[in-house]
Amino acid sequence: MSTQKIIRRTTVPQIAARKGGEPIVSLTSYHAHTAAIVDKHADFILVGDSLGMVMHGMESTIGVPLDLMIMHGRAVVKGTKKALIVVDMPFGTYEESPNMAFRNAARIMKETGCGAVKLEGGARMAETIRFLTERGIPVMAHIGLTPQSSHVMGGFKTQGRDEDSWPQHEADAKAVTEAGAFSIVLEGMVEPLAARITNQVAVPTIGIGASADCDGQILVLEDMLGLSPWTPKFVKVYGDLGAQIEKAVASYASEVRDRNFPGEDEIYR
Repeated sequence: MSTQKIIRRTTVPQIAARKGGEPIVSLTSYHAHTAAIVDKHADFILVGDSLGMVMHGMESTIGVPLDLMIMHGRAVVKGTKKALIVVDMPFGTYEESPNMAFRNAARIMKETGCGAVKLEGGARMAETIRFLTERGIPVMAHIGLTPQSSHVMGGFKTQGRDEDSWPQHEADAKAVTEAGAFSIVLEGMVEPLAARITNQVAVPTIGIGASADCDGQILVLEDMLGLSPWTPKFVKVYGDLGAQIEKAVASYASEVRDRNFPGEDEIYR
């Protein structure tokens, strides 16, 4: 009789139940191999539209198409067994109407096998979040610094520096919670405001450049591994893979040029 342990994926209700409990661990991932590594340690993995900048050299997330998100999302799901997989809805796929958002979110979930979607926006997206959740699509909300609105915001600017703006951010958090979001990403937000919102809402908050008091944290994998050419100030870099890769490539190139590379007989014997 087999004693192999069955691995079950983390579910949306399990993430929601972590409010005020053990901190939630998350990272982004965009392909199967890194996802398999992250899967051993993360509670949920975000297939973020940041892949446009990290993987495809785009200047912002605005140009990321839906098909690209689905392709990467499918790869991450295939590479994982344990973590909840959340896929970003890219710019232009949900803002127009709740019906449009549902069609695109349903396609993401069906074609990738992910467990939830994420979309940006506070009170203005509450109606859409409610529409999706009432129809069986779990939604992670995202407020504060919302990269898809960077042109309107005038760039990637920390939110909440002016205390007069705090009520609007608090209202956004309340609106998406009441609409049914199971968690909220707080990005680029001053620490006291992020901590305040975390204490006010009944769902877990996930910080990125926010407060250690959030219910969980997320980083872009390539940023924390030292693979990105530019890293935000708030990111602690845990590795130096960029330099290691460059060193390895340089060694390979040198061996090839010196004809010191192993031949077929040596490799396959």
